[in-house]
Amino acid sequence: MNKQDLIKHLEQQAIEARAAILQMTTLSGSGHPGGSMSSIDILLALYNTTTHDPANPQLPNRDRILVSNGHISPAVYTVLGQQGYFPLKDAISQFRKFGSIFEGHIERTVPGVEWTTGNLGQGLSAGAGMALASRINQTPYRVYVMMGDGEQQKGQISEARRFATKYGLNNLCAIVDYNKLQISGNISDVMYQDIKAGWESDGWLVKDIDGHNFAEILEALEAIKTSDKPTMLLAHTVMGKGVSFMENQAKFHGSTLSDMQLDEALKQLKVSNELSKYRKLREEFTPDLSTHEASRFELKTDLVAGQPVVYEAETDNRSAWGTAIADLAKINIEAGTPLVVVDCDLAASVKTGDFAKVSPDRFIQSGIMEQNAAVVSGALSASGIQTFWSDFGVFGIGEVYNMHRLNDINHTNLKVVVTHVGLDVGEDGKTHQCIDYIGLAKNLYNFRLICPADPNHTDRIIRWLINKPGNYIVTMGRSKVPIIRNEEGAVYYDMGYNFEFGKEDLLRIGNQGTVFVTGTPVGRTLKAIDSLRDMGIYLNLYYVSAPTLISNETIENAAKHGPIFSIEDHNVNTGLAATIATKLVDLGLVAKLFRYGVAEYPLAGVSEDVYRWAGLDAAGLLNKIKQEI
Repeated sequence: MNKQDLIKHLEQQAIEARAAILQMTTLSGSGHPGGSMSSIDILLALYNTTTHDPANPQLPNRDRILVSNGHISPAVYTVLGQQGYFPLKDAISQFRKFGSIFEGHIERTVPGVEWTTGNLGQGLSAGAGMALASRINQTPYRVYVMMGDGEQQKGQISEARRFATKYGLNNLCAIVDYNKLQISGNISDVMYQDIKAGWESDGWLVKDIDGHNFAEILEALEAIKTSDKPTMLLAHTVMGKGVSFMENQAKFHGSTLSDMQLDEALKQLKVSNELSKYRKLREEFTPDLSTHEASRFELKTDLVAGQPVVYEAETDNRSAWGTAIADLAKINIEAGTPLVVVDCDLAASVKTGDFAKVSPDRFIQSGIMEQNAAVVSGALSASGIQTFWSDFGVFGIGEVYNMHRLNDINHTNLKVVVTHVGLDVGEDGKTHQCIDYIGLAKNLYNFRLICPADPNHTDRIIRWLINKPGNYIVTMGRSKVPIIRNEEGAVYYDMGYNFEFGKEDLLRIGNQGTVFVTGTPVGRTLKAIDSLRDMGIYLNLYYVSAPTLISNETIENAAKHGPIFSIEDHNVNTGLAATIATKLVDLGLVAKLFRYGVAEYPLAGVSEDVYRWAGLDAAGLLNKIKQEI
């Protein structure tokens, strides 16, 4: 198709698309028609000129089109329907209907949607991750990220811009729908911003275009392919474009038309009103919940775990993690599956420096931009790359919870390895004492949390993870910890140990009660339990490496042997103790539960002093348990 014929085709599609947008939003009585109509011409130009295949939505070399402002779902669903990814009538009649895949913000359950979005500001980071993955995987494609102008107020966008410039992602193009309106009115009245200058100052090539002029849009999309920089198209558009009484009216950002207004709008577009037909289809729609089974990003690896390391002398878990991941990089250097580590200016502290030496081209330094790093890492992991992101707990979990939530909803394959959790950062004080990681992880339905007990356990866990798909969080403290040993004094997590997710490790056997411990306090707890044994008090001691879940069998056994004690350097209300209490209630079991953890924001000081303050030192635990027994 020559350019003039293409433009005529796009102009006709644009009329039909605007009619579809208006009918689906009026039918549902909710949605965002205004921005959908201002962005529809750009989306049509993209989907008619990029590489993609409705018959094969996962085509490896397809161009990726991400829509960061996911509320323009009516426009996205309409274009995908027109392209043949699904019948357009389904999107119109089922939009925002309970049980339909055509939800209010775009979802990956819809064929052709690359990334579930809705929370503004994250799309460019995901696009940057996918653009970088193109280079790492040596699979050529371009990445386009559609964005809103009000969205530009989000700080994460500037993080993503600088990241893209650092890594020279010239296969990345952002397109800003510059209709100058957001929910509360004019974008400059809501919050000052100089959109163009901001992008240019971060090293991007910026081009102004008329977002409703197909010739200009097509020319710009072709021209940017030769740029040596990431590019941004500032598309000047009109909110509600195509219907006179909707144009430049902020209220239509999120307000739909009445039946009477729809009839008038469709007359202006010279399109017949088929609302009654779509209303009948909507009434006849029967939800098929199997269509909501989220598609998971595939991760098939050929990585190998290598030989475990046995530590005899105490050291810190983070050093064991650093040694393990560097070794895995070395032994998998020829593997087809890329192995990547993302860092946020903390390599010396989170011990990823050796990996950087072994595999410098797979060490991604994101700087102090955790929100961007979390989403870039998620997108890398969604691109067939085994991705580990390492950070401090307070940043890598707490600060970026919403980013992990979106990674979780997108079913990425991210491995988050965080250090400095719990009270073990002592002197850094309460701002850095990450005592809420278990509670936060419980809210992420598809993330699995693992807390290694000692360096040997850490080594086994990291090697176990090397070829696993799915999302995982691995947590550890800062200080050196003792090597866990059995009753005979031999290394517990030795060469013969095989890690099994969700299985508790029975470190000591007794019949006068049961102690559950997770995280850094395990060494202090073990010392207390052994001291109690010297006094003739024998307790079961379980180490719980997956504190968001405990097996029925273990809890049933504990309930038979007297009181239960939970020990953690975590918020006592939301961590291991809460998991145990819930399991007891679920199983209808009765047992006295003593919860030892962190009951308020801690004081600052050397680690041992802070644990003593919390009553989690060996002497404090011994006295508490002895008194209750």
